[in-house]
Amino acid sequence: MDGKCPDCGREVKPAKEEAYFFKMSKYADRLIEHINTHPEFIQPVSRKNEMMNNFLLPGLQDLCVSRTSFNWGIQVDFDPKHVVYVWLDALTNYITKIGYDPDGSSDLFNKNWPADLHLIGKDIVRFHTIYWPIFLMALDLPLPKQVFGHPWLLQGGDKMSKSKGNVIYADDMVRLFGVDATRYFVLHEMPFENDGIITWELIIERFNSDLANVLGNLVNRTVSMSNKYFDGVVRSTGVAEDVDADLKSFVTGAKARVQDKMDKLRVADAITEVMAVFRRCNKYIDETTPWVLAKDEASKDRLAEVMYNLVESITIGASLLHSFLPETAEKIAAQLSTGLRDLEQLEEFGLYENGTKVTETPEILFARLDAAQVMPQVEEIQKKQKEEYEAEQAKLAGEDSTAKSDNSVIDTERKEEITFDDFEKLQFQVGEIIACEAVEKSKKLLCSQVKIGSEVKQIVSGIRKYYTPEEMVGKKVMVLVNLKPAKLAGVLSEGMLLCAEDTEGNLALMKPEKDMPAGAEIC
Repeated sequence: MDGKCPDCGREVKPAKEEAYFFKMSKYADRLIEHINTHPEFIQPVSRKNEMMNNFLLPGLQDLCVSRTSFNWGIQVDFDPKHVVYVWLDALTNYITKIGYDPDGSSDLFNKNWPADLHLIGKDIVRFHTIYWPIFLMALDLPLPKQVFGHPWLLQGGDKMSKSKGNVIYADDMVRLFGVDATRYFVLHEMPFENDGIITWELIIERFNSDLANVLGNLVNRTVSMSNKYFDGVVRSTGVAEDVDADLKSFVTGAKARVQDKMDKLRVADAITEVMAVFRRCNKYIDETTPWVLAKDEASKDRLAEVMYNLVESITIGASLLHSFLPETAEKIAAQLSTGLRDLEQLEEFGLYENGTKVTETPEILFARLDAAQVMPQVEEIQKKQKEEYEAEQAKLAGEDSTAKSDNSVIDTERKEEITFDDFEKLQFQVGEIIACEAVEKSKKLLCSQVKIGSEVKQIVSGIRKYYTPEEMVGKKVMVLVNLKPAKLAGVLSEGMLLCAEDTEGNLALMKPEKDMPAGAEIC
């Protein structure tokens, strides 16, 4: 695009490197036909349109599948100075792990391939829906039946940052709301196609409206009424009315609706269908008014039937819920003194054993949350995040104040001389840090994702004392790119960031004097 990179907008400069190419163009038409004749292959449709319109239809370029500018990686067996491009190597693990062998594959491979589904992040859809299918076509192997690129969950549309105190950790959610409530929010709020939104306020709202009001209140009311009207004994009397048939039809049809949504990978819609069972039960209570029936002795058998229908419906609903909120489903079954049903049993109404006695004291599954009580705890979490960030900054500032001035003369002991041939073995390039995080098992290390030309390398550096992850993102740095990969604190590092060091041991990243594109050679 006018000599500019479409991603970063910087000027593109020519570079040369010997490489082998995979003739992707040879298979482009065949892949396009497969996608057109198998509309379920790439989901959701927006991902399919992106791949077709941005890559396949304009004309698929051949793919560079080897490199000579570094030596880490799997060597090309017929040309050892080349190493295999990582995505060619990585994708084939899907089949080699289960026993694929061009000279005769195992029974395990024959049983399990093609895969029913590749469930991946939306940022690697191209590798799984263009490169991988074409590799398989070249091997004359069947393609996976479906590739689904799932969306992301974003924090209120704002970037998460410890300096802002707006990072939402799963551990904090679990501590405030419980494991199943956390599961429910993440599953329910993750849309099928677009990124979802998460905020503390939204979590509280969803907890109260769905888990406390719809589900928790229903179970509590049903168990309490069973104890109040029949000493907890649940029995079917057969005294039915038209409204019962509608309830039974809705509840027994829920399995098919949930299964249909899951088959289409619409998890949020599937859990909504489960919650619809409980909403229908609440409506049934309003329709049958058990408290009114309880006032008339002649309506006792009708009241018993109503309570049986409620308990049976909740049991079916809890069985459907088990895949999403296992602990909650088991608690519901325990309160109803029954077990959860197998999938095959969920289309049959009336399996709850007549005469079963529910628990005497119902447990509150989800007590309503008061935002006025929860938000101060959230504010403490945010305050702690900010304090940790400020402490890190203060520590860095204090260390900097003890360092010598920039005018200090530093005498460095010279290392053994090397030849020019030795120097030529080293490859230095400009890199751009696109993501960075602290290494959990170390107080010194940062793990950076560094964009170098068209690839991204993961590099671990002992500079946490001098830079925060937030500061690192966006920096242009100098990188030794052909250093043999090694693990630091259990994390793989694929290169080295160049730094300067003063007499006090303080480090500063080396950066290009002028703005240079990521991937520019340092010579």
